[in-house]
Amino acid sequence: MWWHTGAIYQIYPRSFADSNGDGIGDLAGITAHLGYLADLGVAAIWLSPFYPSPMDDFGYDVTDHTGVDPIFGTVADAVTLIETAHRYGLRVLVDFIPNHTSYRHPWFDASRARTDHTDWYYWRDPAPDGGPPNNWLSLFGGSAWTFEAGRGQYYYHAYLPEQPDLNWRNPQVREAQYDVLCAWLERGVDGFRIDAFRQLLMDPQWRDNPPNPDWQPGDDPYLSLLPIHSTDQPDITEVIAELRSVVGPETVLTAELYLPLDKLMRYHPGIDLPSNTHLLSGPWTPAAVAAIADEYERVLPPGAWPNWTTGNHDRTRIASRVGSAQARVAAMLLLTLRGTPILYYGEELGMSDIPVVQPSDPVGRDPERTPMRWTAERHVGFCPDDVTPWLPTQPHPPAIDVTTEHEADDSMLSLYRTSLRLRQTSAALRSGSYRTVLASDDVLVYERRTAESAVWIALNFSDHVQPLELPGARGLLSTYGDAQLGRLRPNEGIVVDMPTGR
Repeated sequence: MWWHTGAIYQIYPRSFADSNGDGIGDLAGITAHLGYLADLGVAAIWLSPFYPSPMDDFGYDVTDHTGVDPIFGTVADAVTLIETAHRYGLRVLVDFIPNHTSYRHPWFDASRARTDHTDWYYWRDPAPDGGPPNNWLSLFGGSAWTFEAGRGQYYYHAYLPEQPDLNWRNPQVREAQYDVLCAWLERGVDGFRIDAFRQLLMDPQWRDNPPNPDWQPGDDPYLSLLPIHSTDQPDITEVIAELRSVVGPETVLTAELYLPLDKLMRYHPGIDLPSNTHLLSGPWTPAAVAAIADEYERVLPPGAWPNWTTGNHDRTRIASRVGSAQARVAAMLLLTLRGTPILYYGEELGMSDIPVVQPSDPVGRDPERTPMRWTAERHVGFCPDDVTPWLPTQPHPPAIDVTTEHEADDSMLSLYRTSLRLRQTSAALRSGSYRTVLASDDVLVYERRTAESAVWIALNFSDHVQPLELPGARGLLSTYGDAQLGRLRPNEGIVVDMPTGR
């Protein structure tokens, strides 16, 4: 499969490129930059939502799953983007949002009025005291239940009250959503990233979630209870099988699943790439990273393929989390681990979060969603300088933009391009096995190996020189540009060709 060897690049359409000067990115802007992405060396792009929406959750609250919101363009623009991407040799994945709709969706309007689609959503009578049916919490804060006076019942929403959850135990709901998949397949997409998949089937007995004994004041309030997710429902395997039968064997499916690694495995084999999000948080140490990699390799079912990411539209950018120097180490880690790397736009430049004084989304995710940095101009080439972009482009560290980095051999962009090319030319990096060699306080070393070749990757997590003996090694790549064997410089990562007999 192409995704065994290729990297996927996530694009947040509002922030990638503004083609019409309104300060908001759009589909035509993405199309205009597909050549850049092909040159970068990725195999596919994944587009975050661009569907019609009141934008209470910036597109994840959908009113038409097969349309295009006018701020992003038209359906014709989407088809042009897909066709142009294919001419560049790029596959296209789009977000599929099966779990919920906008509260302004025609389905929900009919459901709350009881004129049609009456059980397409989760409606429950009030508890005896008039309150919510159970203690379930929303991931975005507060109760997961909102009372609808016109219907006299509560409806369930895993996220915002403006995002009512669909009842996936209703066969009509499934068929309607499978029609969405077929519509986009007919338009030429190559795969889907399934949003909020762990929320899809909740406990059919509507039992209270038990208290979490490990929760402490100051932790995420949502985690004060132990929520029952789709993973715990036996019929999720039926849904996965149905999804696969609808899209066929060649369509790649990835899914948003913030889960422990052992629970993540339940979604194989029907979901090709159940999202491994374990590098997005937790300690940034050799021991912690090695522990994740080792456990992942141990629990993967036979034939399953791993995936990795260091950033997405919901989490702090890697450069802000570990620092700009360590972001280069993180880049080498992402592109040399066994599995499909999923890149977040701008990571290849070393983009950082930009403080946003008044977050325009409900949970403060704007800092990692700021515009792509194309040039050193005032609004970084995202939109004209006399237009106000939807999110600020400053303040930001200087010299982090495509134009500046394109000409610099030691830039982050150069490191990504070189690393992605090396993945394509090295059989060990494309398909070799993984083995942790060393995880000290400061250094992580691991091996990728096939029967004919072996490479070792050594990463310095510290800001001081580390000795490293690699007898017989031949330097292939360094975060500094040139690998000096025998030691690791501060914040350096190297890839070396090792004798196969070692």
